[in-house]
Amino acid sequence: MLEDSRFESEREMKIKTGDTVQIISGKDRGLTGKVLAVDHEKNKIVVEGVAKVYKHVKPSQMNPQGGRLHKEMAIHASKAMVVCPKTNKPTRVGYRFLDDGAKERFARVSGASLGEISPPKKAYAKN
Repeated sequence: MLEDSRFESEREMKIKTGDTVQIISGKDRGLTGKVLAVDHEKNKIVVEGVAKVYKHVKPSQMNPQGGRLHKEMAIHASKAMVVCPKTNKPTRVGYRFLDDGAKERFARVSGASLGEISPPKKAYAKN
């Protein structure tokens, strides 16, 4: 059965660059780190200190010594959960509108804010 990639890119990724995430499956399970890059098309993220691999580099003018360099590889976004800033536990992410009409991300476990994602709009204000 072939996968239909049309729907993969339409879904919104709830993990953003700069979030602190915890890995929930795989060889790096339990590690936490900061998100360095997000690839929305492939639904992958690069997390600092997670999925490290060696890159064998031949000596060149830029790197005269050569050798093995550490590099972080991308992992699927479903293998990571955002860490709640209030409880320091992994949590799901939700969206809500504030009283002034601004949209924000919040932690489902504690209700703590994860930051605004859009400016206030009159249509969503609760006045």
